[in-house]
Amino acid sequence: MGKARPPSPATVPAFELLSPETGTTYFIFVEAPATPGPVQVMIFLDGDDQFRFASGAHRELVAAGQIAPLLLVGVGYGASYRAPGNRRGRDYTPTAMPGETDTGGADAFLRFLTATLWTELKRRYVVDESLRGLGGHSLGSLLALHALFQPAPFFQRFLVSSPSIWFDDRSLLRLAARHRDAQDTLPARVFLSLGEEDSPSMSGDLDLLEEQLRHRPYQFLDMVRARYPGRDHYNVVPLAFREGLKALFGHEQRQP
Repeated sequence: MGKARPPSPATVPAFELLSPETGTTYFIFVEAPATPGPVQVMIFLDGDDQFRFASGAHRELVAAGQIAPLLLVGVGYGASYRAPGNRRGRDYTPTAMPGETDTGGADAFLRFLTATLWTELKRRYVVDESLRGLGGHSLGSLLALHALFQPAPFFQRFLVSSPSIWFDDRSLLRLAARHRDAQDTLPARVFLSLGEEDSPSMSGDLDLLEEQLRHRPYQFLDMVRARYPGRDHYNVVPLAFREGLKALFGHEQRQP
């Protein structure tokens, strides 16, 4: 028999981190470049279930010379989607939805990402702070959109895969409208994607957001749109993560 393969960094957290913002201990997955020097950071949500897809996409693109190595970070709970201890329903939702308990904690979670987690990443790694990315799928990408439509976004790159815009009667669209009323510049690049076999409501809601952004465009917002034939809400994740990383960090992309 051959030797047992060691666990992949994509499935084993690098460290745990208690958040004073939410009171939750998060399990942090990390894939760090072997080369020294400042490195750009891309954070993915739902790390317990999806970081392996982000890691696979990242390695493929780096091996092909299509992107430079990133400090890839996944944020998890030590528990899968519906398991006790997973708090994505609280952390990824911007508003408290009537009839849904423990929702609406996105602001506190975003403070954790931008303060406690970011400080710890800078302590452990040599971080290039000039460009920061955030991405996720479904509820995770709802949180990414919430982070985009802040008065002064901490992140500049957003990978949005099949976002759950439906949540709380599409409150995200109202947030986006208020944000556009308040300012007309948004220096960021956002990758908006969906599998064509996803539900009509998911597709229709993303169309509404894209139309809203086209109707009242921001200065300096670079919007990349993608639809994937034959992919549904679940099997689209590896492709969306690969194409999203390429669109956001590819060598041919210009800086905001």
